[in-house]
Amino acid sequence: MRVLVTGGAGFIGSAVCRHLVGAGIGVVNVDKLSYAANLASLASVAEDPLYAFERLDICDRAGLDRVFDRHAPDAVIHLAAESHVDRSISAAGAFVASNIVGTFTLLEATLAFLGRVPRARREAFRLLHVSTDEVYGSLGEGGAFTETSRYDPSSPYAASKAASDHLVMAWHRTYGLPAIISHCSNNYGPYHFPEKLIPLTILNALEGRELPVYGAGLNVRDWLHVEDHARALALLLARGRVGETYNIGGGCERRNIDVVRGICALMDRLAPKPFAHATLIRHVADRPGHDLRYAIDAGKIGVELGWRPVESFDSGLERTVRWYLDRRDWWEPLRHGVYGGERLGLVVSQAEPVP
Repeated sequence: MRVLVTGGAGFIGSAVCRHLVGAGIGVVNVDKLSYAANLASLASVAEDPLYAFERLDICDRAGLDRVFDRHAPDAVIHLAAESHVDRSISAAGAFVASNIVGTFTLLEATLAFLGRVPRARREAFRLLHVSTDEVYGSLGEGGAFTETSRYDPSSPYAASKAASDHLVMAWHRTYGLPAIISHCSNNYGPYHFPEKLIPLTILNALEGRELPVYGAGLNVRDWLHVEDHARALALLLARGRVGETYNIGGGCERRNIDVVRGICALMDRLAPKPFAHATLIRHVADRPGHDLRYAIDAGKIGVELGWRPVESFDSGLERTVRWYLDRRDWWEPLRHGVYGGERLGLVVSQAEPVP
């Protein structure tokens, strides 16, 4: 079996590539290598005969046609996306281009490829579109998102992912594309680009820099270890039902301030300084449209496929902190050459002054 993974040099994508190759499944990684992509995350599989890399923007239809014809995949896992909410606030155009136009282009290329293969291969083919719980908007203090929750995106990122979900389901219903959609909660773990909360907090703490927390830090997220997510996606590809949506969550709800404090406690133990790391915490102005709470009901994938997260948040967070302490070789080039930890997502008014 050979799986085409879009965005395979990203955080979740690289975990999926490593998992599939480790399971003896061929992988074709299609990635344009944007700022958050990193081929160093794939060093462990880069020389494996089961792995191939194609540098390509999924908005390039002709390029996608060539890749499909060259590798003739049996399935697609679609992960390529601009994904950082803060960046979507100040530069939404890239999210529309990649997440909406790119998904449309991939769907069209996939349909064209399926029209060129024998019927048996076409019937066995699957496209798994990986989305986010952010398409559902914000929860109150109780309840959890299910597969039938109403779409209510708050950010340009969430809106672009919601649009891509609707495209995928429309292509399934209209053209018979054998597609499955998944919605995941917040991922964390090794090889995470250091603009996101957990890696940013770890690296700032290591360097003795301020630890920014948006608002009061009371926003709640359900945390899912990226390796648990990769296992879930492999299961969905193998046994998920076409035309269905599945939610994937870690069952680990935490307030942002508690996540930061937990990292501080681990840093006090694993990389102590003359002061407590929690003294570096600084509350900063909240970002616009910051959803209060996300929580996932992952009962459907549990009942149908027997998937359960293996990693608890406490064990997974300690593993993640230890990984960043041990892997300066991976993150230092990013920290000093790509993103240095500055505040993102600030809204800059484009309005012209009234004469």
